[in-house]
Amino acid sequence: MLKSFQKYHRKFHRFIAAIALLPLTMTVISGMLATLVSEWNVPFFKRGLLMDIHTGELFHLEAVYPLLNGLGLLALLMTGVSMLGWFKPRRHAKDLGVR
Repeated sequence: MLKSFQKYHRKFHRFIAAIALLPLTMTVISGMLATLVSEWNVPFFKRGLLMDIHTGELFHLEAVYPLLNGLGLLALLMTGVSMLGWFKPRRHAKDLGVR
């Protein structure tokens, strides 16, 4: 049963990662660039455009873009942590028949 549970988590993790890759990448890159533009006065970028991309306002998704990004990231974190094996029961040497 544990193997099928782990297999399900891997498949779900890959599915969510494929969907969340582009929005999360755009959010991270536009956020970093907006910070660089404002702090280092980079002349060839406009901070307003970068913030529109960062918040989803450029695509008229400002109401749901942060929510979907957050839910996607939480799903990736939860499935990723569950695949680490931190929460599976430990087997002791005596249970394995080792002396």
